[in-house]
Amino acid sequence: MTALARVQPPSAGATMVLSALLEARTGQQLAASRSWRLETAIAPLLSELALPHADALVARLLDGHDHRIGDRIVDALLNHETSFFRDAGVIESAVEAVRAQGATARPRVWCAACATGQEPLSLAMLFAEDGGVMPDILATDVSASAMARARAGSYSQFEIQRGLPIRRMMRWFEADGSNWVANKTLLASVTYRRHNLAVDAGPGRFDLILCRNVLFYLTPPVRQAVLERLAQALKPAGLLLLGAGETVIGQSEQLRPSTTHRGFYERVDTEVTPHAQRG
Repeated sequence: MTALARVQPPSAGATMVLSALLEARTGQQLAASRSWRLETAIAPLLSELALPHADALVARLLDGHDHRIGDRIVDALLNHETSFFRDAGVIESAVEAVRAQGATARPRVWCAACATGQEPLSLAMLFAEDGGVMPDILATDVSASAMARARAGSYSQFEIQRGLPIRRMMRWFEADGSNWVANKTLLASVTYRRHNLAVDAGPGRFDLILCRNVLFYLTPPVRQAVLERLAQALKPAGLLLLGAGETVIGQSEQLRPSTTHRGFYERVDTEVTPHAQRG
């Protein structure tokens, strides 16, 4: 069986088990309208394991002998869609918002659900290029394989061309065969850690948190819990940036639209300093 081989569509029972596994491990819900994605997502795993269809994969999961199979299934089902400078204007405004806070200490930034790491590297490039104090950037994701790729900082020609201008590619990346690898200076500016938004506490307190395009995959109770943890992880004047189609309105009593930075959110108990008001 090749990696591109057509496999039998998952049965209703297999779909239910795999969807329940994803929700239990990550809080993410595979909506009925997107169940078609399940077949595509697990096809490479079926090929690698030489399994004919999803029901065989479920049987292997349920027999309990393969202790890693659950993690591998969840990893396959996660959406790792990302790119360099995704919504470039938004990324630039995030850097400007941090600088406007006027912090004297090294700013702390958390890129939650960062997938394969293009977002934190985009931020690192912008911060380095503006000449100010480099922040402490933490990048996290629930996927072990995504974290491994992010730490390596190695991207295919297709990935490198998605949103990354040539001048930045030449400055910050080095050719490695058919791939491009972030240089050591850029990689060293980001710390990578595996973190599950659905169950893990926030990994510290931050001036800026980016958690984009993940909340709408979560069940409502998990989404509310995640927003609560994100609020607690913000410093008093810290800012939260969500995806374009995401909001805290009606979903969190601890967060509100920022009074000083359009498109961002802040803690309800935030007291804006005079310095922040000027931003």
